[in-house]
Amino acid sequence: MGCLFSLLIAAAVIYFGVDIGGAYWRFYEYQDDMSQLVKFAPRTSNENLIARLRADADSLSLPDDARRISIRRSETMLEIDAEYDEHIEFPMYERDIHFHPHAEGPL
Repeated sequence: MGCLFSLLIAAAVIYFGVDIGGAYWRFYEYQDDMSQLVKFAPRTSNENLIARLRADADSLSLPDDARRISIRRSETMLEIDAEYDEHIEFPMYERDIHFHPHAEGPL
């Protein structure tokens, strides 16, 4: 009986952890896309960077707020930012998780 209870608890943790894990996985994928684009930024216009990141946000099924991208260029640095919230639902509990993907690098 004790083993069955432990198995039930483990299954519940895995079942509910998938939603949270998926949200963080999409965040890391989006941030990695930003980092990759920063490496090739000297040859790319801001409009092309934004278009590429919006396409990445669409392919990752991120909320619409993730498509509001801020790009700041100076003579030596490039910064890309976005902010969005993901809504996670559990039985009898809901939560919004705030994400702020950011990448910066030299030009």
